[in-house]
Amino acid sequence: MDELNIKQHFRVDEGPIIDQINDWLVQTTDQYRPVLTPFLNPRQRYIAQTLVNGNGNVKMVSNGGWQHAEMKRVLFFPSYYQPQVKDFEVTCLEIDYPQKFAELHHRQIMGTLLGEGLDRAAFGDIVTDGKRWQVVITNQMARFVCERIDHVGKIKVRWKTISLEQLIAPEDDWEQLTTTVSSLRIDAVVAAGFNYSRNRAKQLLEHGLVQINWEEMQRPDYLVGEYDMLSVRHAGRLRVDQVGTITRKNKQRITLSIIHA
Repeated sequence: MDELNIKQHFRVDEGPIIDQINDWLVQTTDQYRPVLTPFLNPRQRYIAQTLVNGNGNVKMVSNGGWQHAEMKRVLFFPSYYQPQVKDFEVTCLEIDYPQKFAELHHRQIMGTLLGEGLDRAAFGDIVTDGKRWQVVITNQMARFVCERIDHVGKIKVRWKTISLEQLIAPEDDWEQLTTTVSSLRIDAVVAAGFNYSRNRAKQLLEHGLVQINWEEMQRPDYLVGEYDMLSVRHAGRLRVDQVGTITRKNKQRITLSIIHA
């Protein structure tokens, strides 16, 4: 499958990540060695797997610290190579803060890391059991965080390195929904997932309250695809698990997983 045909199967705005993945595959093939990516979201890994499936010389495996992590680093490797956990170069950090006197929130931690100049691809999932907070991050950026970041918001913090075995595995209550939508427009999918009217979903998008794959989306007509992750402020999160067949009434079957806020 040539590059033009590959891109026809994906969205126009996904061209850069397709080019980047192809570069990694070429590097793996030409240099005959493993190539490690930054953290990729589920949609990006789906694209990577699609490209690897068309390449007989390269395999891939991913790791985000725990089995069901949303953000994972991908290792592309030639068939001779046997990947090891250390190849993924991930560190788990736990935030040490005064739990009796302060509360941390996901958005605070995310905002702090991004505000200090970290790229979103430099760290993976932020997980909690309600009190403890942990972050999966690249080895390189773990050192930066430990040395340079001593506050999350107004809360003074310290970062301590923990083992992968100590990483919290959240028990998210995903609910699965199989339904039909008039199209794969993001406003239609949001409306179906959270039982909103199309008009309400459109307003949420236009007011910047919806993210797709951790990026704000304000276009109601944006088309979603399999493995896209959507977040709707005050409503919850939604994952597109499967895009199915068209019904006799020309509706699109989809399967979603949803977590309500």
